[in-house]
Amino acid sequence: MLLLLTQWLAQDIRTFNVFNYITLRTMLAAMTALFFSLIMGPAVIRWLAAKKIGQAVRTDGPQTHLCKSGTPTMGGVLILIAIGITTLLWGDLTNKYVWTVLVVTLGFGIIGWYDDWKKVVYRDPNGLSSRWKFFWQSLLGLGAALFIAFSAQVPAQTELIVPFFKSVALPLGIWGFVVLTYFVIVGTSNAVNLTDGLDGLAIMPTVMVASAFAIFAYVAGNAVYAKYLFVPYVPGAGELCILLGAIAGAGLGFLWFNAYPAEVFMGDVGALALGAALGCVAVIVRQEIVLFIMGGVFVVETLSVMLQVGWFKYTRKRFGQGRRILRMAPLHHHFEQTGWKETQVVVRFWIITIILVLIGLSTLKLR
Repeated sequence: MLLLLTQWLAQDIRTFNVFNYITLRTMLAAMTALFFSLIMGPAVIRWLAAKKIGQAVRTDGPQTHLCKSGTPTMGGVLILIAIGITTLLWGDLTNKYVWTVLVVTLGFGIIGWYDDWKKVVYRDPNGLSSRWKFFWQSLLGLGAALFIAFSAQVPAQTELIVPFFKSVALPLGIWGFVVLTYFVIVGTSNAVNLTDGLDGLAIMPTVMVASAFAIFAYVAGNAVYAKYLFVPYVPGAGELCILLGAIAGAGLGFLWFNAYPAEVFMGDVGALALGAALGCVAVIVRQEIVLFIMGGVFVVETLSVMLQVGWFKYTRKRFGQGRRILRMAPLHHHFEQTGWKETQVVVRFWIITIILVLIGLSTLKLR
């Protein structure tokens, strides 16, 4: 909306042409989303507390978490509002990729919202059943995959790009690309959700990865830079920088209230939405493997749950009694059980994410 206004004003006042630059609007989007998060945060927290939308803490988890029972949850609503408003203000609303990622983000957010609502309002510990949650996630993920696949203009936009190599790309074809896209979006969404178990643990890596992907989106959307750095040129992908800037800004604003000891938790409404957004962007800019690298914390957290559950079921069937690989899954709880403080786990996982993001960014040049 503001972009349209500045473009209209630029007809008479050339100074307003500066708002056509994606880099400027990305920074403005980050600051706008940060502003909205900080301003609306206290009101949202008060509303959640008044509605008694508090977190239920598992009794078999770390005993230090019992004091968190009743802390307002579903704070991801604050993030989604800030992202939505900011993107509409500063984004190019004629860009198909902006709308694709925005719809996927809000769609997964609605799934998470309903799941959280059933848990905390209707006191249903199971929330939305796994079967229905997976169904709606699959429907949205498959819809986005089909739209992105059939929007591809050249075969390079449906290939699996292998980082660190100039010309190594695996041709997937339309349907192979659809399958890959589906698993990336749905998988990343659930991976971020599994990671969201400690104060600030999921949101800061999300901010870091989103910020790094803004660089990839800018490069992919610029024909000159894309050719120079040997990445697929995706016309219009650069506009995703504004949405990614909004995610980073909204995430930092949320972290203000989510830092230890948290005043509010993100809930599925935020975690599912942010993970889906990152997965969708990674597919559009053709950097799925880079997402796997930079989001290594999300990947390891997910694998820890899969291995724990798989090994427990196998040993129960084989020996009659289930055995565990970790003291507790996901992985962050395992480290807590070994004696690490919550803040130690969170900050160390942040440090690991910084390193992985730098490795991911290095793939732009090391080819």
